[in-house]
Amino acid sequence: MAMIDTGTTRLAYDEAGAGPAVVLVHAGVADRRMWDHQFAELAKDHRVVRYDWRGYGGSADHEGPVRHHEDLLALMDALEIPEAALFGASYGGAYAVDAALAAPERVNALALVCPGMSGHVWPEVFVRTGRQMALAAVPHVRLAAYQEGNADPDPADVAAMADAQARFMVLGPGRSPDEMPVEAWDLSLLMLREMYARRWSSPANHTRWPEHPAVDRLHEISVPTLVVKGLSEVPQVQDVADLYQAGIEGARLLELPDTGHLPSVERPGELTAALSEFLKELPRSPGSTS
Repeated sequence: MAMIDTGTTRLAYDEAGAGPAVVLVHAGVADRRMWDHQFAELAKDHRVVRYDWRGYGGSADHEGPVRHHEDLLALMDALEIPEAALFGASYGGAYAVDAALAAPERVNALALVCPGMSGHVWPEVFVRTGRQMALAAVPHVRLAAYQEGNADPDPADVAAMADAQARFMVLGPGRSPDEMPVEAWDLSLLMLREMYARRWSSPANHTRWPEHPAVDRLHEISVPTLVVKGLSEVPQVQDVADLYQAGIEGARLLELPDTGHLPSVERPGELTAALSEFLKELPRSPGSTS
């Protein structure tokens, strides 16, 4: 792991390979380790960077609102990457899209894996189910205190929330952990435990979304785009993938059966193969050879 100063924060990252640049942006229920397989394989013929969001993994804490898409562009600046393909998962996909809209000359392709979207309003059923999941794992009084940040969370609460979130988001409705490879389930739980322990004990922060969100601007995206969705994950998240496929001209949709919210962990070989093929089809430009 290396650390780099972007001018506003310090981000932990890994870099490998040479050739056209690819930046991997992790999901909110994970950290950069979710890209282990893709990072190693894509680096055989690309310059690949993966990093932890501010407040995640090895990156610095931050109190208050965070513009994660600006951190992504600042990381590219600090690493002297003028142009890259951005591969983002979950809310990492939303940040990749927001970066592409903010600086279209910096992004030559997008791969959006089970993505979120800035400006998207989640249906009440999704919000209610998520709230019920959280409160079933950790009682309201303790959960409210943890969400204020700078807390000393009970390790049992951290474990309970990680397990509940893994079942709700990573697996998807009606699935059990034995339907995932053991190593995938174990990594998912580990990342979630570390995420909740860090979030609850660190200064409180939240995402500050762009003033002009992606939900109304998908027609502005003209770069090659691959959208990936797991057919076993929460239906409302699958719906967002469909919005991207319909809203971005020429976007391709890859559906993965029996797959939840983290295909990079659950179906690493299959996802890597799809991403590799997508990269092979991209036109090469001078700016992409850094």
